[in-house]
Amino acid sequence: MTAAVCIVIATIGTLSVPWIIKNIIDDVLIRQDLHQLNVITIGMVIIFFIRSLALFGQTYLIAFVGQRVITDLRNLVFSHMQKLSLAYFEQRRTGALMSRLTNDVGVLQNAITSGVVDLITEGLTLVGSIGFLLYLNWKLTLFTFITMPLVAYTIQNFGRKIRKASGRIQEKASDITSILQETISAIRVVKSFAREGYEIDRFGVENYRNFRAIMKGAKLTAFLTPSVEFLSALGTTSILWYGGKEVIEGNISAGELIAFIMYAVNLANPLKRLSRVVSTIQQAIAASERIFEVLDTESDVKDNPGAITLASVSGHVQFQNVTFSYGRDKSVLEEINLTVRPGEVVALVGPSGAGKTTIVNLIPRFYDPSEGYITVDGYDIKGVTLESLREQVGIVPQETVLFSGSIRDNIRYGKLDASDAEVEEAAKAANAHSFILAMPEGYNSQIGERGTRLSGGQRQRIAIARAILKNPRILILDEATSALDTESEKLVQEALERLMVNRTTFVIAHRLSTVQNADKIIVMDNGRIVEVGNHVELLEHNGLYSKLHKVQFQQKKRE
Repeated sequence: MTAAVCIVIATIGTLSVPWIIKNIIDDVLIRQDLHQLNVITIGMVIIFFIRSLALFGQTYLIAFVGQRVITDLRNLVFSHMQKLSLAYFEQRRTGALMSRLTNDVGVLQNAITSGVVDLITEGLTLVGSIGFLLYLNWKLTLFTFITMPLVAYTIQNFGRKIRKASGRIQEKASDITSILQETISAIRVVKSFAREGYEIDRFGVENYRNFRAIMKGAKLTAFLTPSVEFLSALGTTSILWYGGKEVIEGNISAGELIAFIMYAVNLANPLKRLSRVVSTIQQAIAASERIFEVLDTESDVKDNPGAITLASVSGHVQFQNVTFSYGRDKSVLEEINLTVRPGEVVALVGPSGAGKTTIVNLIPRFYDPSEGYITVDGYDIKGVTLESLREQVGIVPQETVLFSGSIRDNIRYGKLDASDAEVEEAAKAANAHSFILAMPEGYNSQIGERGTRLSGGQRQRIAIARAILKNPRILILDEATSALDTESEKLVQEALERLMVNRTTFVIAHRLSTVQNADKIIVMDNGRIVEVGNHVELLEHNGLYSKLHKVQFQQKKRE
C-alpha cells in the first residue's frame, strides 16, 4: 500500500511539470509577473523534493516486496520439490531442476522489481497524460491518437513472439546449467580420461546455442522499441503541425501548445518504455510457466487420505504378491512373496538387473508396487505417513552421500536433536571416532562437498554412524563394503555388525562371501525369487546360488 502511494505521488509530480511550464509561459513570461515567477519556482522546488522522496520510497519498497515474493516463491518451489517422488528426479537432469530455482526465478525477480514498477508508473503517466491532453484541446488530442492502434498492434504482435523466444532462452540456460553440474560433479572422471577438451567443446556447443537463442530474443526486442518510437514520432509530428497552426490562428496560447507537446511526449515515453516492459513481462511469463510446471506436478508417492503415524515397530516385513514396473515398461518385479521376521538378516543376491535394489526401494516407499502390497508389523505401508515409515528405515548405500559441512553435522543428520555425546557414541560404534579425533579440528573438521576430503572407508563409517544415530528398526545395506580396500572393509564390516544387532536387515551383495551368515538368502533372477534358504541349503540345492558361488570361488582362487 505504501509503495502504491509513493508511485502515485511520483507520477503526480511528473504530470504537474508541463502544467507548471504552461503557467510560466502564459502567466509569467508574457505578462512579466515577477511575483508569480517566484511563487511558481518555489512550488517547483517543493514538488521535485516530494517527488524525489516518493521515487526513493517507490524504488525501495517495490524492491522489498519483489524480493520477498521471490524468496517465498523459491522456498515454495524447493519445498514442493522435496515432496516429489524419487522417480521424478530420476527422470530429469539435476541441472534442469536447478535452473528452475536460479535462472527462471531470476527472470521473475527482474520482472517484479523493475517490470511491475514500470508497468504501474508508465500506465499512470499514460492515463494522466491523456486526461490533460483532452482537457487542454480535444481536437489536438485526436491527432495524438492516430497512431495508437498501430502501436497497440505492434506491442501485442511482438510480445507474443518475444514470449516464445524467452521460453527457448530459458531451455538453453537450463542445458548449460545441466552440463556445468554434470561436468563439475564428475570432474575426477573427466580428468582420468583426459576429456577436458571434449567437455570444453560440448560446453561451447551449448553455450553457442544459448547465444543464438538470446540473440533471437534480442532481435525481436530491438525491433519492437524503435518501431514504437517511430509510430509515436508520427503522432508528435502531427501535433506540431496542427498545434502550430492553431497558435498562429490564435485558437490556443503558446503555453498551451508547449504543455500539450510535453504531455504528448509523456504519452510517447510511456509507450516506448511499456514496449520494453512487454518484453520483460513476456520473459517472466515464459519463466513462470516452467516454474508452475514444477508446482503443478503431483508426487507419485504421497500420504494417502487418513494415513496414520507409524509408531515404533519390531521390524516384521511382508511382501504379498508384489509386482512393480517403471511406468509402462516391462515388470521389474513379478509376484514377490516374502516374509522377514523381526531381527532377521536377509541377503538379496543374484545377477545385475535381477531386481534386488528395487525390492528394498519399495520398503521406504521410494516407489509404490504396481500390484500387491507390503506390510510392516501388519500395517500396509500405504496406510501410514511417509515420514513415520521412513523414520523406521535406515539405509547405508554403496555410494556414500555426505553433505558439505562438519563431520558432526553429517552424523547428526541421522538425528537432528542429538547431543554431542550421542554423536560421539555413534561414531565409536561405527569405528570412526579414532580417525575423527586425528583430524585437525576433530568433529568440527570440514569434509568438503560430498565428503571429498575423506577416504572411501572414512565416508562409509560416517554414513554408518549416521544410521546408528537414527536407530532404525529396519536396516538396508546396499553393497556397503564393495568399493573398499581390505583394511577399510574390515573396519566397516565390524561397524555394520554392531549396527545390525536386533534390527531387521536387508543386505544386497554381489560378493557371496559377505552374506554366508545371513539368516535367509533370497536368490533373484529376472525380477523373480527363484531360491530361498541359508548358505548351506542353497549350495546343496545346486541351483543359481550354487552356480554364482562356484564362479566367485574360482575367480578368488585365480586371484
